[in-house]
Amino acid sequence: MSAQRSTPSDPRSELGFVDRHIGPDAAAVETLLSTIGVESLDELAAKALPAGILDALDADGTAPGLEHLPPAATEAEMLAELRALAESNTVAVSMIGQGYFDTLTPAVLKRNILENPAWYTAYTPYQPEISQGRLEALLNFQTMVTDLTGLEVANASMLDEATAAAEAMTLMHRSVRSSSNRLAVDADVYAQTAAVLATRAEPLGIEIVTADLRDGLPEGEFFGVIAQLPGAGGAVVDWSDLVAQAHDRGALVAVGADLLALTLIAPPGEIGADVAFGTTQRFGVPMGFGGPHAGYLAVHAKHARQLPGRLVGVSKDVDGAPAYRLALQTREQHIRRDKATSNICTAQVLLAVMAAMYASYHGADGLRAIAERVHDHARALAGGLSDAGVDVVHQSFFDTVLARVPGRGREVVDAAKRRGINLWLVDDDHVSVACDEATTAAHVADVLAAFSAGATSVPAARAGADISTRTSEFLTHPAFTKYRTETAMMRYLRSLADKDIALDRSMIPLGSCTMKLNAAAEMEPITWPEFARQHPFAPASDTPGSRRLIADLQAWLTGITGYDEISLQPNAGSQGEYAGLLAIQAYHIARGDAERNVCLIPSSAHGTNAASAALAGMKVVVVGCRPNGDVDLDDLRAKVAQHADRLSALMITYPSTHGVYEHDIADICAAVHDAGGQVYVDGANLNALVGLARPGRFGGDVSHLNLHKTFCIPHGGGGPGVGPVAVRAHLAPYLPGHPLASELSDQLAVSAAPYGSASILPITWAYIRMMGASGLRSASLVAIASANYVARRLDEYYPVLYTGENGMVAHECILDLRGITKATGVTVDDVAKRLADYGFHAPTMSFPVAGTLMVEPTESESLAEVDAFCEAMIAIRAEIEKVAARHWSPDDNPLRGAPHTAECLMVAEWNHPYTREQAAYPLGTSFRPKVWPPVRRIDGAYGDRNLVCSCPPVEAFA
Repeated sequence: MSAQRSTPSDPRSELGFVDRHIGPDAAAVETLLSTIGVESLDELAAKALPAGILDALDADGTAPGLEHLPPAATEAEMLAELRALAESNTVAVSMIGQGYFDTLTPAVLKRNILENPAWYTAYTPYQPEISQGRLEALLNFQTMVTDLTGLEVANASMLDEATAAAEAMTLMHRSVRSSSNRLAVDADVYAQTAAVLATRAEPLGIEIVTADLRDGLPEGEFFGVIAQLPGAGGAVVDWSDLVAQAHDRGALVAVGADLLALTLIAPPGEIGADVAFGTTQRFGVPMGFGGPHAGYLAVHAKHARQLPGRLVGVSKDVDGAPAYRLALQTREQHIRRDKATSNICTAQVLLAVMAAMYASYHGADGLRAIAERVHDHARALAGGLSDAGVDVVHQSFFDTVLARVPGRGREVVDAAKRRGINLWLVDDDHVSVACDEATTAAHVADVLAAFSAGATSVPAARAGADISTRTSEFLTHPAFTKYRTETAMMRYLRSLADKDIALDRSMIPLGSCTMKLNAAAEMEPITWPEFARQHPFAPASDTPGSRRLIADLQAWLTGITGYDEISLQPNAGSQGEYAGLLAIQAYHIARGDAERNVCLIPSSAHGTNAASAALAGMKVVVVGCRPNGDVDLDDLRAKVAQHADRLSALMITYPSTHGVYEHDIADICAAVHDAGGQVYVDGANLNALVGLARPGRFGGDVSHLNLHKTFCIPHGGGGPGVGPVAVRAHLAPYLPGHPLASELSDQLAVSAAPYGSASILPITWAYIRMMGASGLRSASLVAIASANYVARRLDEYYPVLYTGENGMVAHECILDLRGITKATGVTVDDVAKRLADYGFHAPTMSFPVAGTLMVEPTESESLAEVDAFCEAMIAIRAEIEKVAARHWSPDDNPLRGAPHTAECLMVAEWNHPYTREQAAYPLGTSFRPKVWPPVRRIDGAYGDRNLVCSCPPVEAFA
């Protein structure tokens, strides 16, 4: 087995990728197994997993479902194959628009953010003291959005523009006092936005009324109004009168606004709109065949507590220094479950950082200059068309010119295609042409030639109305004025990264989150232009390589999971959950069982499960758990019987959220199926199943997968993520569709792009291609071995809360600190913050059980790193004993004082019962390299009481 490699005897021998990915070598694996008390990894699997679901290996030693995978490739072989796929794509000049635009990514941002593991391997900043760098970058993002939209509060990014529109819809629905369930949507919103709005509206009983809102609001009551600026057809409309009319009738207004256009156009907030939404893609983030990109959502301050997703706020630490943290987390689904504002459990942090730094690098004047150049090219195009007698539909536009060419639409588009340019065919009579940052005068001339406009030179920008109606300043904060040179930007990005702990510095032992290696070879292809510069609505003939890659992934992932079909459209785990539940509901309705709407969810489940069920229009019924953490089978059967006629689905995580393989899983699935329900197996913990058991074969009807967990797409500081949804054959007709992708089903879309975050799918493709069947199985086994090793080493210091029938955990274990807290007053917060002094990121705190820490080492961490973590935890336990013995005061000890900054040690008098050395280097200077937290413990309550979600003035840091 690859995990049990031996040192090569031939000095010319090379380790394969599997050996580079899996941390423990053969000797280390022997140590893991010996400590656990088993002879082999296979024996460990047999003891941990129920025999009824554990797949028996084929005669050749391959796990069922993995036999279709090609043999593991080397890094060089994989990159050559992927390069061949990339080169089969055509990188055309994209003038399609429709919400996606080519952009010029500054090299300093590409090299220092997108290609920098300090940024892409970081986790969600739930531990703010060691996440100040990315929190500051996100605060810049929020400030950029509020400045440009003219609103007061923006969140830390959305998944894409279409889902941001859907969240704007539900936000207005929650916020307005009207009893109406009607939403007015302008006919000129993007098609993908309209599709996602329709998807979200139906289960919630929201009626969408689509109309040309330039003519005013239709008759009747509405809770909200959604318009686009500029519209899909390019028109720039002054929506002031519509806003006033909507407010007079008690409705709120959301405007989907292009941020680059807002450097010239009066922003939504200044014309009275209540909400603004959109995408920041054109701020330096490549189109990537659809994503990932950071959407945005902004509101007035009075609606801040209704905002979905993450919100960075300014607070202070115990010394009074300004510090950043995630604010108002009580809104989130992890706490409010089915009552949450949204099911979103992630953001698009890495892409939000890119967009924010793009704005910082260019500044207000640079962005305005880009916008003016784009607008000038559009005006030149419109002028040339008008000179040639082509009817330009809209006279007020920003970047997109809509031309009326009766009966000639296809002819014009084909003519442009022969010149290497993709235009947008609206219908036989209309062609849309979108200019962007990458557009040149030569492109404009070629487009005019395609229209047979006969221009030999491009006319000056003179057509179209003057749209420059913005008078307010924006991006005046030093964050957008100080870093205009490459030297300054390079140093700023380095200074921010130095404030954070990411995987490039330390193991991140987060249970439930699977922070494994994101190999450089997997990451390299995402910046190749053949993948990165593809428009999601480009002709299929341009993207055969991308489509082959997608088809490969679909085949590989269905085999690995035991399902029949899969959709890669959901661009987060929460979206995959939602899509899976919609498929279940559509299946019931098609069978005449529309009354089935009850979703059973164990009390231990992720909060997203309940929130997704609520969004899907389902009634959540909680199933209890036994004292050992397993689902209470008796309670399940009672709830199934009680709701049998209305039972739609059971959502269950496997292995369980408690980190064990429940041995009743087959009986649980059978009980639900016998009552006519469907089983949703949450794939969050698939890292403990790949190559061992397949949810589609042991009872699941549908699962979502987290490619940013099990399949190596990095977390990126809190996003991007990909959450494909896999189903058995009977649910396949109900997988997500898309209005602009004829090859997909006619079902409604859940994300803006047909294939979601397609530009990062090469990461997962590369991982599977290089691991092969045996490597994938080895990864699962070593992850399980490492978790059980941690459980054995730490159990005498911190009791392991749950284990399976044979005393085994799965790929993570829960350490119970509740007794310690009761006896000593030392909390999980104290331990988590103290770990920062030891140079470690904390495990998952108080999830799924309050007062506990959940640890997941993954297969990528070496035995030395796992041992170092265990030694830190054991040392912290000794410190706790000193508190218990009153050697240190419960209120003044290194745990309660943690984390310690360098500045807090540089004082003339040290008035604590522990030494400075104990504070800063608890295991000595030789233990591991010091990562100094930039701030001390943060006062979260202060930040929530005094909500500030944009860049504070420089004076705050004086």
